[in-house]
Amino acid sequence: MRAPRSERKVALVTGASRGLGRTVAEFLTAEGYSVILTARGTSDLEGVGTNLSRSGADVHCVAGDVTDPRHRSQLAEHVRAAGRLDLLVNNASELGPTPLPELSTYPLDGLRRVFEANVVAPLALVQILLPWLERSRGRIVNISSDAALGGYPRWGGYGASKAALDLVSHTLGEELKVRGVSVVSVDPGDLRTAMHQAAFPGQDISDRPLPSVTVPFWAWLLEQDPALVTGHRFRAQADRWEIPA
Repeated sequence: MRAPRSERKVALVTGASRGLGRTVAEFLTAEGYSVILTARGTSDLEGVGTNLSRSGADVHCVAGDVTDPRHRSQLAEHVRAAGRLDLLVNNASELGPTPLPELSTYPLDGLRRVFEANVVAPLALVQILLPWLERSRGRIVNISSDAALGGYPRWGGYGASKAALDLVSHTLGEELKVRGVSVVSVDPGDLRTAMHQAAFPGQDISDRPLPSVTVPFWAWLLEQDPALVTGHRFRAQADRWEIPA
């Protein structure tokens, strides 16, 4: 039996119209969360909202680009209307120009867009939503990538942005723990998603698992003491998950 809407925890998930974001949204509503979902694709986002609403979930879809300050303010208004925010999942990401270029020829305007989407926008959302996260002693999850650590050829732009996001997450974890807010970075691993396909145009990526493979990790993470996990980086497809000493 679902809790009354006024008593439900509230989560905001960016990039929620497909792939990992959609999977996280589906998991959270199954756990009883009310969700505020955003993505650039209006029709796909509304489709997700409709499907979740049919199961009785409390869903609010707000289409837009998280790199736009006006859209971030709009999301803050929805959080204000909800009256609380317990979880922020910064999942929306920009892959960059494709085919992926080497750093020596990477178009700098494209690199700026990647950093704007993958580093600046997540931090900006944390800044604007922090008062509600503090009140609920909430959690922030920033979605990273193995490209942040790998030094893979042609992944330098995207990987550098995710490495920066990892450092942002670690630093925020240290800075915000005295305010009761937990921050983690999560590498979901290779997944069969539209973004991953865009990185490998014309190649068969059917050997990659679907985003649902990460669901056991999300269940584990939300069971952990937020104060113990804050500031750490986790791999969702690891054989086991442990809180670093």
